[in-house]
Amino acid sequence: MIGELPAATGIVLAGGRSTRFGRDKLVEPVGGRPLVQHAVLAVAQATTEVLVVIGPVGDGPALPTPREAGVPVRLVHDPMPGGGPLVGLLAGLEHARESCVVVAGGDMPSLAPDVLRALLRKLGADADAEAVALERRGRREQLPIALRTGAATHAAKRLLADGERRLGTVLDALRTHDLPEGAWRPLDPDALSLRDVDVPGDLAT
Repeated sequence: MIGELPAATGIVLAGGRSTRFGRDKLVEPVGGRPLVQHAVLAVAQATTEVLVVIGPVGDGPALPTPREAGVPVRLVHDPMPGGGPLVGLLAGLEHARESCVVVAGGDMPSLAPDVLRALLRKLGADADAEAVALERRGRREQLPIALRTGAATHAAKRLLADGERRLGTVLDALRTHDLPEGAWRPLDPDALSLRDVDVPGDLAT
């Protein structure tokens, strides 16, 4: 992927209620670590800091130390109980220190750091782009994504004011460019970066 890697904040969305899983999935052990730590460590390899957005109350899951991650890792509380992922995204955007962010779910244990870097490089190279998403089989994937912090913050605020809560709407509201499958699949041949955990059976895949 041609282009410089822009400095970016990582946002890991970890405020969901794990309704389908039946218990807090983010603390489930995967490879000797809680599920959420895998996403944090992958995102840390492409960013200068990682924000883990959790619900309004509680201490949140155990996170990797800054030494393990190689960058600062901070918790951010979602201000609205049950507000949905768009509220969580805005909370992360408002605490981001960099002008770009890369966003992933806390239930995504197989993110390829090279794919996250490719998203950010395309965002940095395409001056007109406000967001970059992965394209697979002719459709746009909602996560992981790269966003320009300012534009995404304004868009998320407008959408929330209009009653939206769905994460994907922010991509529709921004000038979103797709990273073609042919550009990122060589970095992640099995597309494991798109894997997420919704039910206990997903941990075995």
